[in-house]
Amino acid sequence: MRTGKPALVVVLTVGALLSGCGARVGEHGAAPLESAQGEEGMNRIAESYIRLALALGRHDKDYVDAYFGPEEFKKQAEREALELDAIGERARALLIDLDAIPEPADPPERFRRTGLAGQIRALAARADLVGGKKLTFDEESRLLYDAVAPTHAADRFDTIIARLDEALPGEGSVRDRYEAFRSQFVIPADRLDEVFKAAIEACRERTAQHVTLPAGESFTVEYVTDKSWSGYNWYQGDYKSLIQVNTDFPTYIDRAIDLACHEGYPGHHVFHALQDQALVKEKGWGEYTIFPLFAPHALIAEGSANFGIDITFPGEERLAYERDVLFPLAGLDPARAEEYHAIQALKEDLNYAGNEAARQYLDGTIDAAQATEWLERYGLTSRERAGQSLRFIEQYRSYVINYNLGKDLVRRHVESRTGPSCSTEERWTVFLDLLAFPKLPSELG
Repeated sequence: MRTGKPALVVVLTVGALLSGCGARVGEHGAAPLESAQGEEGMNRIAESYIRLALALGRHDKDYVDAYFGPEEFKKQAEREALELDAIGERARALLIDLDAIPEPADPPERFRRTGLAGQIRALAARADLVGGKKLTFDEESRLLYDAVAPTHAADRFDTIIARLDEALPGEGSVRDRYEAFRSQFVIPADRLDEVFKAAIEACRERTAQHVTLPAGESFTVEYVTDKSWSGYNWYQGDYKSLIQVNTDFPTYIDRAIDLACHEGYPGHHVFHALQDQALVKEKGWGEYTIFPLFAPHALIAEGSANFGIDITFPGEERLAYERDVLFPLAGLDPARAEEYHAIQALKEDLNYAGNEAARQYLDGTIDAAQATEWLERYGLTSRERAGQSLRFIEQYRSYVINYNLGKDLVRRHVESRTGPSCSTEERWTVFLDLLAFPKLPSELG
């Protein structure tokens, strides 16, 4: 992958105080002096949290999504081999210790304290769940991600299906006609790498116009099979990532931008790199050397990665880029790009349908066969793809809310601090502040 153009500088500071279009990310200057006890106590709790998270990772292979802290902590977790009950008890004791630390006067330290508490609460809840505790879908998502997704009845999705029924050509069921329509926009396997690399370069160049990316940042792309997900970013520290793209099923033309933005720029790769730079290397906040998948910051990570697509290619810019660059690279007819975008915009209104399948299935109100049928009907997908989606639900459970609810929360956060007349640069400023210093979902407004 080629490097992008020199980037413009955006100053990233904690807790931007924004009101209206003239706002800028706040400057805090020198932090007020705090007692050594408070700072040392926070560092001690952060280190204990890391050790507990690594201990939980021994029982839960999906829990630790990224870790680039001291190797000795991992070795200690293996040596101690804490049981789940002990992990949960120690996490709850840490929360008591954290609550005993006086409220910091410095805004960045308050941010740190709140974020650490949210991550520890989620760790305790996940230990309980792995240990067999039963929770409803909504109870689980509140404890793990500090958020509950809205509930939608089937008739909401039926209304959207009816609109697609009118828009799609051909005869037969809406699902079959949608599948037939979309099959005309598959990226040929021998062109996938070229198309994906072009999308990555475009996303990087657009992101680099608004933020100085850390020197030496980069990622490697691999194509894999037999996964429950379509793409994954594995952050490895020092501003490096491994991005894997699942090729079990055909890759449609819109997925090039989706994956390049979501997994790369300004998505997960940038999210982790900015936090590594701002919080780990500059502030020494060790808790950000570990990224647990089942925790509040995961909702911000997924939500910002999805909203990042829209902020990188706003309005008609995505259509224009795909029509003029990606369609020709894929050997597809550029004249059909607008038609494809129109149908995909209607289909996007169904994106909360997967939440309902997960909620009903995990709460036990429908079985696997019924969940698959729901995903086929309202996901407008084949039985094989519906089966893949069900595998994801079984593996990651209420994590599914992080994509759609997360995107909506991040969008509202950005829009509430800007407005219709605000510049693109001002929206990016708010967005990037959230990436480098993620809030708890319940704090977004």
